[in-house]
Amino acid sequence: MLKLEKLQAWYGRSHILQGIDLEVNKGELVCLIGRNGAGKTTTLRAVMGLTSRAEGRVVFDGQDILKLPTHRRNGLGLGYVPEERRIVPGMSVRDNLRLGLLASHHTAREADVIAEIAETFPRLAERLDQDATTMSGGEQQMLAIARAMVSKPKLLMLDEPSEGIMPVLVDEMFALFARLRDGGTTILLVEQNVELALGIADRAYIMDQGEIVYQADAKALLADAEIQERYCSV
Repeated sequence: MLKLEKLQAWYGRSHILQGIDLEVNKGELVCLIGRNGAGKTTTLRAVMGLTSRAEGRVVFDGQDILKLPTHRRNGLGLGYVPEERRIVPGMSVRDNLRLGLLASHHTAREADVIAEIAETFPRLAERLDQDATTMSGGEQQMLAIARAMVSKPKLLMLDEPSEGIMPVLVDEMFALFARLRDGGTTILLVEQNVELALGIADRAYIMDQGEIVYQADAKALLADAEIQERYCSV
């Protein structure tokens, strides 16, 4: 579904990614972990075309998309939930979901799509007409994920979804990710909570200083305290 080959990325003169090789197969949940500043967020942003410069190959669903603008990548089926959520102030939950439909082919089925999302996210179903920014941080995170899901992406990329969320909602959110994967959604997850991420992932990559330094089956990595200590501890 997604293959990165020797991917390099820059912000201005800062050379952040040093040649990333990474694969996500259809139906997998793959996590990308590592210390803060390792380059995880930049990897997702490079896949979406949001870095100032990128080189290498980004092959999505058989097509090299490196030169495509961000909106074209989204239209091909890439969904992205950034760490900062980007909930629009002054707009209801329903209207934030409508924004996610604008770049999709599902605008004619708005009522059905929103009903499907509400079934997946029952907390949002209770708040469709509420100002989205008055919800809790966890509920806003769920809205950001739901807004990405309304376009029915082939691959969903999530950047630090547990950041700043109360533990009970984090557990609920990660159970949701596992259900989405089991339902056929391919997921690339960047996450600081290593234990939670490895607990639901199929495979894992570890980043350090802009490079992939280790990859393994998620369960094997979860049991390898030495590797986690070397590359993931603060």
